[in-house]
Parts: sequence; structure tokens; C-alpha cells
Amino acid sequence: MLALIKIFVKLISNRYNIFMNPELLHEYIERISCLLDSEARMVGADLNLQPVQLNALNYINRSNRYSNTPQGVTEYLGLTKGTVSQTLSILESNGLIKKSPDKKDGRVVRLNVTAAGNKLLRKAIPSPSIRNTWEGLNEQDQSALVDGLKQLLLEMQKTNGMQAFGICGTCRFNSKRGEKKFFCELTQENLTLKDTELLCREHQSIEQETTPNVV
Repeated sequence: MLALIKIFVKLISNRYNIFMNPELLHEYIERISCLLDSEARMVGADLNLQPVQLNALNYINRSNRYSNTPQGVTEYLGLTKGTVSQTLSILESNGLIKKSPDKKDGRVVRLNVTAAGNKLLRKAIPSPSIRNTWEGLNEQDQSALVDGLKQLLLEMQKTNGMQAFGICGTCRFNSKRGEKKFFCELTQENLTLKDTELLCREHQSIEQETTPNVV
């Protein structure tokens, strides 16, 4: 974790010529989170949606067929099952998601974003402030910022024992079998190009050695 903090300290200190420390870094991230929540509330105001509900909607939109379940939402957001159940009910009642039984196991509920949900997400993500700030950074700062945030996230997930939820195409179980043809060595199923671009709750980096249970 110390190495990750040093990445942010160097990046921000060099760009803005200020002294950085872990406490200030925490405050910055916390403040950014508050600003994003504020913008999310404005986007969801017409439907009385809270930021957490937009976060769940975005996760469902970004998750693959192994992860678009209530359990996936619970693990990704780190919320209780009760909170997630209420969140999904609100999204469904507003016509933003659709629930359907899994084709192989009817006990499993699959979640999919509707056209209305996609329309809302296009307004919400990325937020205007994130988009404007990103466009104001040079490529070197953009790359350093994304790499630093990624490493910080991964280390925090490890510390808290949370799933990585990485992109399928970067998983050690993803095997390319030809032009736009992919195969999951864990589930033993073929994958589409679209599948490889989505988040997966079973994701493991190449460095990992343990194999998770498939739900």
C-alpha cells in the first residue's frame, strides 16, 4: 500500500507543487466521491434515484453473464442483501432493469439493463466533471492516474478480501481460440468478443493461483 500512496503523492505533488500525505490523499478521494454522488443525485432526480442505485445500474450494465445477478451486485458494491434487494426493486419499478430466470438454473435471477436504463447511464457516466477533468490532462498524467487508481483499488480489494471484478479479457482463464473467438477455461464455455469486455466476478489475474468456486 505504501508504494501505491507514493504513486499518488508523486503525481499530485509534481503537477500541483504541493506536499501530499496519506491523510490528504484520503481526503481528496473522499471529496471526489462526494462530488460524484452529488452529480449522480442530479441525474437521478426525476426518478428519485440515489447514487447507490445508479452504481448498481452501471454495474449490471458492465457485468457479464456470470456476474449479472443480485449476488454479483452485493459483492461488487459491498452492500447487504437487504439493501441490494431494495435497490433492485426500485430500478425494476422504474423500468431500468429487467429480471429473468437463468436458462440453465431457474433458481438464479439474471439482471439486464433496459433501453431506458441505458439512456440514463449515458447521461450519468462518465460524470460531466470527470469528463472535463480527463480532457484537461495530458496523456502521461491520464495514464499515471489510471494506473495508480487501478493498483490502489486492487490492493484495497485484497486487504478487504473482496472479489477483483476485473475485465474478462484480462483474466488468466480467458483463452483466445481464433479471430474474435474466446474460451473460458474456468466455466468451459465459449465467449464472445463482447463477453471479454465486461466485468466478471470470477476474474483472476495471471499472477493468481487459487481457483474460485463457480456460482
